[in-house]
Amino acid sequence: MKIILAQPRGFCAGVDRAIDIVKEALKIYGPPVYVRHEIVHNKRVVEDLKEKGAVFVEEISEIPNDAVTVFSAHGVSRKVEDDAKLRKLPVLDATCPLVLKVHNQGIKYAKKGYEIILIGHEGHPEVEGTQGRIPGGVHLVSTKEDVRKLKVKDEDKLAYVTQTTLGVDDTKDVIKELENRFPNIIGPGVEDICYATTNRQEAVRDLAKHVDLLLVVGSQNSSNSKRLEEIGREIKIPSYLIDGPADINKKWLKKVKTVGITAGASAPEAVVMEVVNELKKIEKSNVKVMDGIKEKVEFKLPSGIRYKKDKKELIA
Repeated sequence: MKIILAQPRGFCAGVDRAIDIVKEALKIYGPPVYVRHEIVHNKRVVEDLKEKGAVFVEEISEIPNDAVTVFSAHGVSRKVEDDAKLRKLPVLDATCPLVLKVHNQGIKYAKKGYEIILIGHEGHPEVEGTQGRIPGGVHLVSTKEDVRKLKVKDEDKLAYVTQTTLGVDDTKDVIKELENRFPNIIGPGVEDICYATTNRQEAVRDLAKHVDLLLVVGSQNSSNSKRLEEIGREIKIPSYLIDGPADINKKWLKKVKTVGITAGASAPEAVVMEVVNELKKIEKSNVKVMDGIKEKVEFKLPSGIRYKKDKKELIA
């Protein structure tokens, strides 16, 4: 059996940065460090950080006074930030810089008097954070049908922004529908789809041409991982989203000569290798990595992590 690994796959710069912030905070300040929401959408990452002393909570009210607090990579609403300030909690913000860019675009449009439309999935933490950042509120749409049902105050004063982890093709269709219905709408096109999301989706399309089965390593609550599985299914390749090797069903491998493996932007490479090794146990296999984009993006850590270790206070 052949195993082909997508390139690129797995961790993106925003996820790397968020995980590093929690790890470094634990080293510098000592456990426990409190993280508002899952730092990234991956069970293995969350469990590993729990073992090191991270405590994950859903609400600021669950965090003790004076406890070092980390906001997740998905971003938070203005209210969550204000609640933390009111409590005078020392905060490290692990919001992905690309998510912050969307926040800032939405705020800029709102300040100029535009009614804002957000393309995204209801209930996703990134969407909730963005909704809670833009003054005056936003209209949330996920599909072309949502666009058709939309009621706005002024069709000539509209702007849109997008969730960073959406499917590129689906988002293009929604944007086209918005532009057809509201010819004067302004927005960034698909630029706000994160570079890592776009690269991984393109890599899966290439990979699917060469395989009989696609395995996507990632958690069920990860939007970008689910989208990779959906792309495989759209191309008519049997595709499965798995947390790790324990999820592999040997029945999937019957009559399969080539298995493709990719990983969502929040899935660790170590889990990808565990999946590879499990497949090798089931059947003797050769492994190769596809040619593809080698990502070199890096994001700086916040100032509260970068200062000298012996000065135990946050400067963020």
